Amino acid sequence: MTHNADRLLADGPAIILVEPQLGENIGTAARAMANFGLGDLRIVNPRDGWPNESARRAASRADHVFDRIRVFDSLADAVADLGFLIATTARSREVVKTVRGPASAAAILRGHAAAGTGTGILFGRERVGLFNEEISLCDEIVTLPVDPRFASLNIAQAVLILGYEWRRSGLAEEEGGLPFQTPNPSRPATKEELTGLFEHLERALDAVTFFRPAEKKPVVVQTLRAMLTKASFTEQDIRTMRGVIAALENRPTRPRRRSDGSLTTSREADEEEAL
Repeated sequence: MTHNADRLLADGPAIILVEPQLGENIGTAARAMANFGLGDLRIVNPRDGWPNESARRAASRADHVFDRIRVFDSLADAVADLGFLIATTARSREVVKTVRGPASAAAILRGHAAAGTGTGILFGRERVGLFNEEISLCDEIVTLPVDPRFASLNIAQAVLILGYEWRRSGLAEEEGGLPFQTPNPSRPATKEELTGLFEHLERALDAVTFFRPAEKKPVVVQTLRAMLTKASFTEQDIRTMRGVIAALENRPTRPRRRSDGSLTTSREADEEEAL
């Protein structure tokens, strides 16, 4: 990942919690932020005061986020340095604002961040969410596509979803941010290897008189080849499949070609040629 991409992933929006009631929700929100590279957590008038040991325990070692938490007496002070602010709410409001889904909101936030604008996401109280006058301070609204029959979301869950979308918006592809990749992936099978599999399977099926009546064999072979082609086999897949067919044939090895072009399944024959 380039230095610029690293910067964009780290330079995320501030997360602002308005009057959170439970220390555990503050701590788990900090933990969710740490999962996706967000580091600026701001709290407005936490109900149980600050510092809060329940919050620290719930943060579960996300100390690099937790130790930077800032507490404010008013929402206006908490967002004073931000140029673009999004409010999270699932309710229909009288305040007319552009409403976005989480992926679209993350893209807009990243665009502002890339331009050097301070950004933030506003989260409301556990029981009543945000008030209209608080939403009026925001530029847009983000709403998660929850089931309308149960739209209430835990604060940390909402922070996690928005944090995920923020981080994903800074990656060229979703898999680019995974901490591990499939080790030494096998290359795609060549057409020659695929044809060898077809022929091996067809010989094995011939040996057990699978193609009945015989005149239908061309159609059945065509169908089998079409089915196997859809599998997008790798080189390793081909070797495994031919080993399976060989086992069904009760042979210890798959057919190998002699120097004269003929096929053999005998290990002894190969050893004689090697001598």
